[in-house]
Amino acid sequence: MDVRRADERYQGGDPQAGIDTRHAFSFGPHYDPHNLRFGPLIACNEEHLAPGAGFAEHPHSHTEIVTWVVAGELTHRDSTGRETVVRPGDVQRLSAASGVRHVERNDGDAPLTFLQMWLAPLNPGGDPFYEIVRGIADSTPYALPEAGAMLHVRRLGEGERTAVPDGRYVYVHVVRGEVRVGAERLGPGDAARLTDEKDTEAVGLVAGTELLIWEMAED
Repeated sequence: MDVRRADERYQGGDPQAGIDTRHAFSFGPHYDPHNLRFGPLIACNEEHLAPGAGFAEHPHSHTEIVTWVVAGELTHRDSTGRETVVRPGDVQRLSAASGVRHVERNDGDAPLTFLQMWLAPLNPGGDPFYEIVRGIADSTPYALPEAGAMLHVRRLGEGERTAVPDGRYVYVHVVRGEVRVGAERLGPGDAARLTDEKDTEAVGLVAGTELLIWEMAED
């Protein structure tokens, strides 16, 4: 198990434009050949957008993009014709496939925090695809077969326990609260990367703990 702390993330974004980004993996000018990916997961970006701030239209290709809003509301528009407001508890996926363009903004009057996770597809190409699942329930998995991955949302109270999935690669991200994974204590923004681990348990240390867990089978 490899633990990465929130304060170890690479800082990015454009603070003057109201954008603060924290990258978990090698990204842009923060090149680290030893931190390029974990299984198919190639990015886990924590984004903070001030009211009115956002990312202008930009392209993606050959990437599965999954977004989880922590607080606030995210306005999404893309070249497939979709315009959606994503709220806490929703899972949004944009399959960039052979190419897509999108805009992400905070059009609300409160600060916005969201996680955006990029996964490499097993088979690049194809047609772009968009999906949103509203209000995903606790312990309900979200399948992403295009990347050989499964996303689990786990919400724990103090002292509550949950099994961490056994898998070739498992990535545990703490959205809020505190949790013990194995012998490690993790707080908001911390992550644990587990490789070929079995019978690992997560224990909530405070009420209102929320975890995102990626279970991944492929390199």
